[in-house]
Amino acid sequence: MAALRSELPDLMVTTYLHMTSRDQFRPAYTNIDGITIAPVSAPDVNFYRFLYAAVGEQWRWRDRLIMPDAELEAALAQPGTSISVMYVDSVPAGYVELVNNGCETELAYFGVRPAYMGMGLGKHLLSYGIERAWEADIRRLWLHTCNLDCPHALDNYLKRGFQIYKLHRYPMPERYQ
Repeated sequence: MAALRSELPDLMVTTYLHMTSRDQFRPAYTNIDGITIAPVSAPDVNFYRFLYAAVGEQWRWRDRLIMPDAELEAALAQPGTSISVMYVDSVPAGYVELVNNGCETELAYFGVRPAYMGMGLGKHLLSYGIERAWEADIRRLWLHTCNLDCPHALDNYLKRGFQIYKLHRYPMPERYQ
């Protein structure tokens, strides 16, 4: 664990991105056989935590793992929250979580499990999420990423048409150390 701590940056750098028009969206779908993406109508907390951990463990995602069950269940049940799971040959390969408040949508969580990285599935799933978000009558789609996320995340967001609107630097939170 000491070796891991020495590799962590001292600062958390959070990058905020948005699209203010559907016209900015540059989709990139892949043609791999066996891919399906399905909305989850009533997210189960345990299945959600499986997805969250499977996608985010290597990036030290912690927030939803330390959240009490009742609080997480309430967050997932919020009006405007939607979760879609990408399957490859019926195996969960990643997910995207959107939170719509009426006039804008946050792409709250998104990722692909490590075994499915490097196949173009990240851009495929991101394109799906962006397309779903713009199906609502919104003025803005936004997200944030940080220096603890996948090193390719920011590039993927920019290539899909997101634009950076804010950077925030602060000391690395203790829960990520």
